[in-house]
Amino acid sequence: MRGVDHGVLFLSTTGEAIVVGALTHLVQWYVNKAELNKRGSCHMFRHTMATLMLEGGADIRFIQQMLGHSELSSTEIYTQVSIKKLKEIHSMTHPARLERAIETV
Repeated sequence: MRGVDHGVLFLSTTGEAIVVGALTHLVQWYVNKAELNKRGSCHMFRHTMATLMLEGGADIRFIQQMLGHSELSSTEIYTQVSIKKLKEIHSMTHPARLERAIETV
């Protein structure tokens, strides 16, 4: 029989909600152990998820909701990270590129 769902996402080995900071400590430990030469934090995962979703075509307003930002301006920082991807897509799909491809056929 299962207990009541209290909406807790991360549980300890005893089934209790983990204490504040414990998840960040675990993430830091694993990132250090992996020798990525980066500082690990839960924020890094939030930032990476938001950036990858945006690059994958997710609407920024959905990302805003997932991150819990009340203002869109808080989420817009992720659009700056995706400029490289934007340039790549522009180069691949711009009509001028498509016209040149047709001319060479």
